[in-house]
Amino acid sequence: MPTGKRMDPYRNYRFRVVIDGIQTAAFADATIPDTSTEAVEYREGVDAPHSRKLSGLTKFGNITLKKGLTDSLELYNWRKSVQEKGALGNRKSLSIILVDEEGNDKAQWDILEAWPVKYDVSALSAKGNEVSIESIELVHEGVSRVK
Repeated sequence: MPTGKRMDPYRNYRFRVVIDGIQTAAFADATIPDTSTEAVEYREGVDAPHSRKLSGLTKFGNITLKKGLTDSLELYNWRKSVQEKGALGNRKSLSIILVDEEGNDKAQWDILEAWPVKYDVSALSAKGNEVSIESIELVHEGVSRVK
């Protein structure tokens, strides 16, 4: 018995990251930031014996991007510029784009006013057999899914 058109979920291993002014944007891992809105309890003396829930501040989680360490200094220099001059003038917009098995863009998250708060390189080991990874953690002022 036919069940209609099958819609498989997208795989999480094909994606790209586009960052204003940064050419090296091929990453092994990228986190999609979470969003949450705090509930504020409020009650007046004449209300029923329970509190009302009002919407409070909306918060956005940080983004972590990880890639194999190469000769490129673009991510490091972005972080260094924030250390030396602050976030002003160093904020960038970025998009995380999920790609299907045929190479088509299927989902996109646009992030506004992002800037790096942390830069890290994986530990080195003379006995290791792994790729050295650099990671950058970004804060931002908003995320929206446009696809």
